[in-house]
Amino acid sequence: MQTIEGILFDLDGTLLPMDNDRFVELYMRELARAGAGWGFDPQELVDAVWKSTGSMIRNDGSRPGKAVFWESFKQHITGRTPAEIDARVADFDAFYTDPDGFHRTRAATRANPLAREAVLAARRRAGKVILATNPIFPRVAIESRLGWLELDPGLFDEITVYENIGFTKPNPAYYAEILRRAGLTPERCVMIGNDVHEDIEPAAAAGMQTVLVTDCLLNRDGRPLDGIRTCAFADLPALIEHL
Repeated sequence: MQTIEGILFDLDGTLLPMDNDRFVELYMRELARAGAGWGFDPQELVDAVWKSTGSMIRNDGSRPGKAVFWESFKQHITGRTPAEIDARVADFDAFYTDPDGFHRTRAATRANPLAREAVLAARRRAGKVILATNPIFPRVAIESRLGWLELDPGLFDEITVYENIGFTKPNPAYYAEILRRAGLTPERCVMIGNDVHEDIEPAAAAGMQTVLVTDCLLNRDGRPLDGIRTCAFADLPALIEHL
């Protein structure tokens, strides 16, 4: 059996089954509703979030995504000074723990009782287990979603969030940076995800092994899956044990 140094998991659509389009719809609706209560124009807020997320995706990694996001956000919101926006960052963070805010997006997801089993199998199999979720959200948002799965964040040696890394998916540099920080050898690491474009192809480009989970498969360009190791989530814990 080969030595596996690290196993990386995607969150949305992999550990957490999700209708991605529905999730985005609900997320933007609830964020706009909350923002209106903070005095923002709802449509301007949504547009600023999209544009600022795009800035994070184009980030060269020199600064954490959080810094890039809020710098961009301030440029796309009218009638508010940078200091006034800074004073509202705490409200945005609180939104992610609000049962009447971000938690309403849970309607786009479903339970996955095997998620914990898969993560524990990874802990037995590899030296480090990392939650490699696209770092366009703050940590509080990721911890809320892990709570829906009843997964303790402490099960992961690292969680990528917009506070702690400057690259995002689908940049292969995102995966290379995770491995560099963790001191891991790419060919002895496995990325497990559901998105061909964001998880599988860039992780492979970074030299990693991959597993494509097909329950919530995203393959926007209809790429052929020949040569890609695939499995249903129900089979993932056993597959991890035998990597």
